[in-house]
Amino acid sequence: MGERRDRARTKSGEALGGSWRAWPSREALTRLGVPRGRIVLDYCLIAGLSVWVLSGCYTSGAFDGWYAPVPPIGFGLCVMAALAYHHTTLGHRLPASLGLLAVIALCGLGAYAVGAPTSATVMWIVVSVMAMERLPLPVGLATVAVLVTGFVEADETGILGAGVTTAAVLLAGYSLRLDAQARGAGFQLLAQERLAREAEAASAALAERARIAREIHDVLAHSLSAQMVHLEVARLQIESGSERAEILKLVTSARSMAKEGLAETRHALSALRGDMVPVEDYLRDLAREDRTQVDVTGERRDLPAEASQAVRRVAQEALTNVRKHAPGARTRIRLAYEVDRICLEICDSGPPPTPEGGPEGYELGSSGSGYGLRGMRERAELLGGSLDAGPEGQGFAVRLRVPA
Repeated sequence: MGERRDRARTKSGEALGGSWRAWPSREALTRLGVPRGRIVLDYCLIAGLSVWVLSGCYTSGAFDGWYAPVPPIGFGLCVMAALAYHHTTLGHRLPASLGLLAVIALCGLGAYAVGAPTSATVMWIVVSVMAMERLPLPVGLATVAVLVTGFVEADETGILGAGVTTAAVLLAGYSLRLDAQARGAGFQLLAQERLAREAEAASAALAERARIAREIHDVLAHSLSAQMVHLEVARLQIESGSERAEILKLVTSARSMAKEGLAETRHALSALRGDMVPVEDYLRDLAREDRTQVDVTGERRDLPAEASQAVRRVAQEALTNVRKHAPGARTRIRLAYEVDRICLEICDSGPPPTPEGGPEGYELGSSGSGYGLRGMRERAELLGGSLDAGPEGQGFAVRLRVPA
């Protein structure tokens, strides 16, 4: 994808003023994007020049009697050469293109030799314009320079008339070339924009897949692994004949984990569908089971899915840590909508004393939910934000800041 985009950019640069020795772009050498009215005018001009060439041959008196079929035959040869020239220039085949132009120029030379200078001049003008329009510019100029001698010989006004003819040929041919290049550049820019959109769509799809993968990992992988551990311990205790109460406690814990995992899976699916409940409502529901105070400040607004999910996951992880390491502690959640970001702060009053008299420590790397504050910190950094977690007074504080 990147190579195609670079190639399109290179072609576009050449068409918009790159190397003057280069061929016109392929888009410029085709009829792509030419209005129908312009095509009709071109065909009318070709028909008019054809009539002019043939009538000039017959009015000169050089093709009477047995020579009458010669002009149509020569004209047919020139038409075939012109059609073939269109294809050889599309393929950037310079020798073949020059050879076909030489066929038309030699037909003009034949007409001039037998006494039809008007027809010869018209054919040489056509050759010059075709060379200027479709060949590399130095080659086109060289072709016109070669034919200047013919203009001088065929024009009755001499050098002055030949100079005017040459100037008109150069102006017409170069104008057609610039017009075709501008049209081709427009199509190349459209192609480049289409490639850029395709690359953006592919990048967005990959980012969305990564987001879904993170949600599945956060919600299902850890929840299921924790359930498996509890159920395996229960199985071992059943085999060893342990007390029914202990086994029931493990099974109940695994059931609770399954219930929480199912609820989180539903939340994740809602997030992926974009129909999540507001963050502050989610925090209040999450804090309902504990002695947790929720404060919301700032002007409320819809949050991007990634930022919303980060707030939810961090809040869940922090409250899980509080329940695990400081059961019964007073907890406060503060959600602040700021100008260009959202801030979440979860603080607790501290863990209860242990039997030894000291406070119980926190485990930041993992918890019962399995998400881990380290994983949440990585999630925040991916969004261009930050997550700080550490002791504060007698308790513990977690602060999340993400752009939103």
